[in-house]
Amino acid sequence: MEKEKLIQGLNEDLAHEYQAIIQYTTYAAVVSGIHRQELKEFFLAEIQDELRHAQLLSDKIAALGGKPTTVPAPVPEAEDARAMLEAILKAEAETVARYVKRMKEAEAFGDYGLANDLQEIISEETRHKEETEKLLRGRWKE
Repeated sequence: MEKEKLIQGLNEDLAHEYQAIIQYTTYAAVVSGIHRQELKEFFLAEIQDELRHAQLLSDKIAALGGKPTTVPAPVPEAEDARAMLEAILKAEAETVARYVKRMKEAEAFGDYGLANDLQEIISEETRHKEETEKLLRGRWKE
């Protein structure tokens, strides 16, 4: 694994962390309906983890000699609470898959500290995904 490819992948991950921060912030602001307060709190609670992930990625990219991206991945729009949760579920599933790939790349590069950090992020993102799945099991009629 060459360093430039790893940096490129980490920047892709960073762009998606920025996307998640914007997505959760926006959804918390615009969610409406009978479950608004519960969902607003859920969305806002996720932001701190995503910020921490973005900081870790930015620091690692810089440590490897790269330049952290400042451009987020596109944020999906959603019209109602169910669509918001479905968009988040999709994003979390894709994030876990991306981080599993990146963890393997970090190991191939020989950066076991990064691989360990990514494994922790995978656990956190998996919990986010599972909590979203639980919310979607409810009956959203908005």
